[in-house]
Amino acid sequence: MSTALITGGSRGIGRVIAQTLAEKGYDVAVCYAGNEAAAKECVAACEATGVKAMCVKADVSRQEDVDAMFAAVKERLGAVDVLVNNAGITRDNLLIRMSLDDYETVLDTNLKGAFLCTKAAIKDMMKNRKGKIINITSIVGITGNAGQTNYSASKAGLIGLTKSVAREYGGKGICVNAVAPGFIETEMTGGLPEAVKNDYLSRIPLKRFGSPKDVANVVAFLASGDADYVTGQVIEVTGGM
Repeated sequence: MSTALITGGSRGIGRVIAQTLAEKGYDVAVCYAGNEAAAKECVAACEATGVKAMCVKADVSRQEDVDAMFAAVKERLGAVDVLVNNAGITRDNLLIRMSLDDYETVLDTNLKGAFLCTKAAIKDMMKNRKGKIINITSIVGITGNAGQTNYSASKAGLIGLTKSVAREYGGKGICVNAVAPGFIETEMTGGLPEAVKNDYLSRIPLKRFGSPKDVANVVAFLASGDADYVTGQVIEVTGGM
């Protein structure tokens, strides 16, 4: 049985990724930052598929939290075979109004967190000469987006991290890829004004917003043996946007 760890797995895209991987037969560890009730609900849904699951609280931007999380997962479920770096936050504002704290906090969670988790996971993956690391970036990491200098920079950095780690550890049988969602209907996007949503919709050839399941299905493919010759790639899930 393979073990998958999903950061930011208590809600939104991360939760659906966790449940989708559970349906595929992976034992699942759900990392959450604050919402324990939601994390436990996700664990229960995963366990209902017949696999083992657990949740663990961690701030992925803190080395000690990441080390403790990986130790707890290894003790309970075994070494992590599939790492999904999904934890992410936004603190949107125009550059001229963006505080240094808003910039650094987003970079710490979205990019530094992925770095720390990847570094922690790679040790056992190297010993086992296999592993899958899947980083959830964003289309704005490729295109940029007004009002999201910090978020776009973090997601662009995640693409660079993906490609570099793929080159470093491909010889050890480790595949590292990124998934770049476009407009996905989640709590994070639900609060946007209708005018903004309509503007996005007009630019999507498939004429609909994506669902978390659209992203989770691509993650499940990258985690599987069907993607053993895919590494260093950024797969857009944007409806053609």
